[in-house]
Amino acid sequence: MRLIRIHVSEDRCEAVAEALDGEQIDFVRQRAWSEGEEGWLIEAPVPADAVGHVLDVLDDAGVDAGRYTVVVSAETARTPHTELLFERFATDFDPLTRPELRSKARDMSQDTRSFLVMILLSAVVATAGLLVESPAIVVGSMVIAPIVGPVLTATVGAATGDREMLLGSLGLQVAGLAVAVAGAAGLSLLLRTGQFVPRTLDITAIELIALRLAPDPLTVVVVLAAGAAGAIGLATKGPTSVIGVMIAAALIPTAATTGIAVAWREPRIAVGSLLLLILTMILINVAAFAVLWGLEYRPSDEGWLFSSGPTARKQAAIVAAVALIAIVGLVGAASAQQVVFDRTVNAEIDAVFDDPDYEELDPVSVRVEYGGPGPFGEPETVTVTVSRTDDGDPPQVARTLDDRIGEATDHEVTVRVRFVEYQRSDDESPESFE
Repeated sequence: MRLIRIHVSEDRCEAVAEALDGEQIDFVRQRAWSEGEEGWLIEAPVPADAVGHVLDVLDDAGVDAGRYTVVVSAETARTPHTELLFERFATDFDPLTRPELRSKARDMSQDTRSFLVMILLSAVVATAGLLVESPAIVVGSMVIAPIVGPVLTATVGAATGDREMLLGSLGLQVAGLAVAVAGAAGLSLLLRTGQFVPRTLDITAIELIALRLAPDPLTVVVVLAAGAAGAIGLATKGPTSVIGVMIAAALIPTAATTGIAVAWREPRIAVGSLLLLILTMILINVAAFAVLWGLEYRPSDEGWLFSSGPTARKQAAIVAAVALIAIVGLVGAASAQQVVFDRTVNAEIDAVFDDPDYEELDPVSVRVEYGGPGPFGEPETVTVTVSRTDDGDPPQVARTLDDRIGEATDHEVTVRVRFVEYQRSDDESPESFE
């Protein structure tokens, strides 16, 4: 429920009253002054989905919205036509008006100091969770991370033409993620040098870190969905707190992975996770902006971004935009090559294990390790984990997989096969073991 308050001049009061009566909107009015001019203060309770329509009606009636217009939340209202209005707008999808959207976005913003402190703390928690392989701790880091604020305010600034909001929010995103990476690297270095964790720890063996070594299609899907959901929640009555956790899930653990790789002196992993972090940040903003643009939020001035300022600033902004597009394109193309290779590997593995000679083996997981930074390296090792119930010597399947994968992909890789043995409750043999 919303309560609309507007100040109407004396000569427009009757036109506004007729317009509201025509929409069956109940209202009250009282004498009020604005900027020394006497007029009427009109209050009308309406459903939240009706705000945009009512403001358009008032605009058609000649109301100057910039004079005095306030829209506030109301717990409930009891008027002759309240239920009729609810039924009328119950099935309408009416996004927030531009002023409401900007106000809701500003409510999510924080001062720079508290924002950076919270980002640092969330990165510290994420780093600890990754190193101890605790998904619960990593999820906790996502909950306390306030990254959703600058992400959504940046897209609102771009969609509504608020240059100051856009540039300030983008700067806050970059600063926040830089602090997260630095904080994660500092904590990781402290833990490593203090021997709280083994210095020889293979961080790629940690599953939660291995998932964030480079961009992949599923990550892109999650990121785009999180950004779109955030924009829809912001532009409507939907929640943004839970969506904020999803956005943090795509950014904070990845930033922590980059910091851990720096502390462990793993440049390949650091570069790969950093590329994933940059791509994630870009795609979240792009997805949120695309949704707001699709909801028909537009800047009132087409030249709002470059309406003032020196030429050098405009050129710098253009160069930055081109650089971002280039990064997305390069990472996307390299990731696509990885996807093709991974799919081919999986197909060949499935074909091998369909052979009756290996009927006692069941593939469990496949991991491809790349030799270069992130998605730009050549595949080096394919590790296949298979399960079996036979307690005899394992069959020589690694060479068969190596030949099939090499022939299908035209890449020389080393295939490693890891056997996991287990018992079955329907196996009558006493020799079965775990």
